[in-house]
Amino acid sequence: MVSPVPTYPRPLVGSLRTALADTPVVCLLGSRQCGKTTLARTLGPEYAYFSFDEDTTLNFARTDPAGFVAALPAKAVLDEVQRVPDLLRALKLAVDADRRPGRFVLTGSANLLLLPNLGDSLAGRMEVLYLQPLSAAELACQPGCFLSDLLESRLKAELRPTATPPTDALPQRLLAGGFPEAVARTPTRARAWHRAYVRTLVERDARDVALLRDASALARLLELLALRTGELLNVTSLGNELNLRWETANSYLDVGERLFLLRRLLPWHRNEAKRLIKTPKLHFVDSGLAATLAGLSVEDWNTRRDRFGHLLESWVVQQIITQAGWTDPDLRFWHYRDKDQVEVDLVITRGRQTWGVEVKSSMTVLPGDGRGLRRLAEQCGKDYCGGVVLYAGGSAYALEGNHTFAVPLAQLWDR
Repeated sequence: MVSPVPTYPRPLVGSLRTALADTPVVCLLGSRQCGKTTLARTLGPEYAYFSFDEDTTLNFARTDPAGFVAALPAKAVLDEVQRVPDLLRALKLAVDADRRPGRFVLTGSANLLLLPNLGDSLAGRMEVLYLQPLSAAELACQPGCFLSDLLESRLKAELRPTATPPTDALPQRLLAGGFPEAVARTPTRARAWHRAYVRTLVERDARDVALLRDASALARLLELLALRTGELLNVTSLGNELNLRWETANSYLDVGERLFLLRRLLPWHRNEAKRLIKTPKLHFVDSGLAATLAGLSVEDWNTRRDRFGHLLESWVVQQIITQAGWTDPDLRFWHYRDKDQVEVDLVITRGRQTWGVEVKSSMTVLPGDGRGLRRLAEQCGKDYCGGVVLYAGGSAYALEGNHTFAVPLAQLWDR
């Protein structure tokens, strides 16, 4: 008998219910198998469920979008809506005729806002929420308050030892990633699931979001990017290594972003900051997928520490962006690097307010580890609100100045 996949609390459900209270259409976007359907079905039986993975439903919606929408009950969940882009125009007309809030919940495993054949944007009628793979806080059944504590300056008031230093379990967390099906398996079976997952996306889902000429080239690109997660993105170099034109390599990167596999983290800059590097960083969204494609194992933690260091950076970026979904969806995320190669792994902004996050895999924080945060603070002036160096130790303490702290990685999930 196959063991059922455990269910975990998803704090984003609060944002979903809030949006449904005043918006006719709410679209829940995220990678396939991250839990969108499970979350949508927590809304209860008042929402009828229709999946476009079912051929009969898909064919009806494709051949007669208006008739399909007219036949829907008062409230409905429409799953994998990216497979029927023409349906959005019919939904727009239905919503314009009846603006009651909470009518439709759409889910999509591709970013509808980036699709070239999008039927209609439903602008002004739809709110978009992004569901990420499970975060470490969700896996630990904790509320995930690290980001809110950083934004509200509560870290300074609560400097303390962490209850569970993460060093021993950290490689396992990175290799498992956040997909519910994968984290429920043994490491060997999780790797098999990751490989099958990527194969399905490349061979099937990618064709729903782009005119893909060569699926094998996309697969090779993903494997190469898994080895470069957390690094500056050089599309020309990628294309040369894969014997692809720059335009083709960039279009395949777009496919990875549309399917929520990849994230381009743009560089932070102020107009007056002339010395800043303006190249994006590339991050895999799920560390488990990246680790499997890169061939990393727990035993590599000591022997391939540089690879794990980049993977850890991508993992931390993902944890904080996930917490933003239920903390403050208006936050924006960047990286910082200047021509002196001084950098900050993650820059968080809300308007002009700015925070910085540095990531270290070591158990100690050295004085030089805060150099990037100091440079960021100089660039921001009074807009700099604080920063943290997340590391693999067990105590939180202030670094130089009143706004920068060394904080254990475990506080990402145990606060």
